[in-house]
Amino acid sequence: MPAPSAARRAKGWPPSHPEIELALVKLYRLTGDRRRLALASYFVDERGRQPHYFTEEARARGEDPADFWARNYAYNQSHIPVREQTRMVGHAVRGMYLASGMADLAFELRDESLKRACEALWRDVTTAQMYVTGGLGPEASNEGFTEPYDLPNETAYAETCASVALAFWAHRMLHLDLDGAYADVMELALYNGALSGLSREGTHYFYANPLESRGQHRRWAWHLCPCCTMNVSRLVASIAGYAISASDDGVAFHLYGGFETTAEIGGFTVALRERSDYPWLGDVEIAIEPETPIAFDLKLRIPGWAQGAMASVNGAPVALAVERRYATLHRRWTRGDIVILHLPMPPERLYAHPKVRMDVGRVALRRGPLIYCVEETDHPGAAVQSLTLPRTADLAAEWRADLVGDGAMTLIGEGRRLQPADAEDALYTTTRPRLQAHKVTAIPYHLWANRETGSMQVWICEAVE
Repeated sequence: MPAPSAARRAKGWPPSHPEIELALVKLYRLTGDRRRLALASYFVDERGRQPHYFTEEARARGEDPADFWARNYAYNQSHIPVREQTRMVGHAVRGMYLASGMADLAFELRDESLKRACEALWRDVTTAQMYVTGGLGPEASNEGFTEPYDLPNETAYAETCASVALAFWAHRMLHLDLDGAYADVMELALYNGALSGLSREGTHYFYANPLESRGQHRRWAWHLCPCCTMNVSRLVASIAGYAISASDDGVAFHLYGGFETTAEIGGFTVALRERSDYPWLGDVEIAIEPETPIAFDLKLRIPGWAQGAMASVNGAPVALAVERRYATLHRRWTRGDIVILHLPMPPERLYAHPKVRMDVGRVALRRGPLIYCVEETDHPGAAVQSLTLPRTADLAAEWRADLVGDGAMTLIGEGRRLQPADAEDALYTTTRPRLQAHKVTAIPYHLWANRETGSMQVWICEAVE
């Protein structure tokens, strides 16, 4: 094996935990110093090259590289060069930060090879390795990925930081290609996988975010590795930065929920104010206040779950031509113009790919961008794992003003609770369990574990009656 060059040693090894790449790109954007960009690019492209830097580093310390606890470099995504990677492997948070840095560099350098690598990894994550909540990483031992479709619920690791970093990556992929599929995943991770890591009062945290519990899971006030506490807190504080993007010829709304900003478009300042009760309701109002009448594109994201979206400008309906989940309204905008967007939010059932063996015969519930779960506190008397939801049961949205602080939208359906057969003490019997009518109340997943301790489940048994 050839020895590493002196120039290579002088630059240093890429970090085992990718993060500095993002900081270097931000520093480049702030200062214009291309050395920062070049160093970030070096760290990304050096990953996985031979002779392997982690091997050389271990030998320099007098250690045997074979003693590396993870046994292979897939753990930190340095098993092969990043441009050759098509599967996301190893530690989930490291993988998301690396992919975010790759997307940053693909954008700044107009690097098509790096962009294609990002797209390949994105397809792998979102079609075979992502939880319905936007959580990532089923395994605690490596805090990361195992194999495609391995998505256990009760033992899901799904570290809060991984969903936060998934939102980072999705936001950067939007910079590469204005495709609402990226924004849909960003929103999924924000409202579900990441937000579940923070308690309603904002003082307790989940490091891991399971999709099922027997009541053993609790949020904690602190952790010896406090990455998730700070990560989710800063994400919530900076959420407005993910909602809107501007360019010379227009502005795009990626998220809704009450945002306002000013943008420079065509050399003029335009104030934009979005008001809504999103994600509880899908009615969005956008006020447009340009300093002078000006023509530009207003791009509105139409989420993949929003079928039959409608819009109006100053009370007059407008046709929505949706391309890649964005509707473009082009006109000469004047002060006082009001756009109303209506996004239907019916309750929906979601089914996992049959290869996800843990969810066969089960159904998850969604309304708008929110994934729902059932908690024992709403179904006293037994663990929620005894609940079933008939395939024919209707679902209705119902506002609960008393739920977890300011209230939340719940989903209500007529379900069943499994009861023991006549021989109640029998572990196994030829008699089918009795079915008892039982109203099912589902709450947004991110709000679970904020009330009494008890069982929880995202994927509910779906009964065929």
